[in-house]
Amino acid sequence: QERLAESGGGLAQPGGSLRLSCAASGILANFYDMAWYRQTPGKQRDMVALIASNGRIDYADIVKGRFTISRDNVKNTVHLQMNSLNPEDTAVYYCNAKYSHYEYWGQGTQVTVSS
Repeated sequence: QERLAESGGGLAQPGGSLRLSCAASGILANFYDMAWYRQTPGKQRDMVALIASNGRIDYADIVKGRFTISRDNVKNTVHLQMNSLNPEDTAVYYCNAKYSHYEYWGQGTQVTVSS
């Protein structure tokens, strides 16, 4: 069964770092466009970073220069390294996998940035 499992969320101080991981099972993540989205209460879910199956990488303007998305094809995992965190980065972060009409979401992991 297809599953995306996020981990690595938690509490960080402003200026700090966190590394999120998305472990895929039931799919070969390297064939999928893999992305991280985030959502705060009452707002839409927005794309934060994407790594396409062809290697193309894209970031939301608000995280450029601070976040880095990467793949580990051996472990079938995608990571999101988040640096220079600020309170506005507080959200539930979701992993997404998309290939043709197939699309899967993880359950989300909470990231809270607060002093």
